[in-house]
Amino acid sequence: MIKVLLVDDHYIVVDGIRRVLEDVDGIQVVDVVKSGEEAVKQSKALSPDVVLMDVHMPGIGGLGATKEIKRICPKVKVIALTALDDSLYPVKLLEAGASGYISKGTNSDCLIEAIQSVAQGGHYISNDIAQKMALSKVSLNGQGSPLEQLSDRELQVAQMIIDCKKPHEIAEQLVVSPKTVSTYRTRIFSKLNIEGDVELMHLAMRYKVLGMG
Repeated sequence: MIKVLLVDDHYIVVDGIRRVLEDVDGIQVVDVVKSGEEAVKQSKALSPDVVLMDVHMPGIGGLGATKEIKRICPKVKVIALTALDDSLYPVKLLEAGASGYISKGTNSDCLIEAIQSVAQGGHYISNDIAQKMALSKVSLNGQGSPLEQLSDRELQVAQMIIDCKKPHEIAEQLVVSPKTVSTYRTRIFSKLNIEGDVELMHLAMRYKVLGMG
């Protein structure tokens, strides 16, 4: 039996995935949690075979949670799940130790195949994500995205800025002070050599590494 921990803060997504997996012999959803922090806690408590991890969540997010899970529970396999049209996050998640990366547009057969594959020690990247990753490497004369120089937390804040989140909303979701958010913004703009949110938006659209959430 493959034990799956489902991590997502969207009820509709959770309900849909849960219904799909409940009908599959050999797969059991052992718990559903809504944050990266809860994912780390329950991974340690339940020792699931596979964690199906939403990438974009409040708090430490999917990337931070994946790193921590792989640190304390190295045998647990993580499949990252995203609704965004990006190509930078897959690289970062795989570097953090994720065994798979699929989009929320993936059909149920691919979802099941991904879980079974990583549970057996393999890797799985859905075709649409793999194509975007490949295209990103040959676009813009082979130059990497300047967003790659951002830290995990800075990238998370940048995503929220692109999603038109206000500073107080970012602070609330990340459980930090507005002053800390301001510091992250300053670092992001300095590293990218830009002056504001609009330039960040244009940069993200140009390099096609962050989608609108």
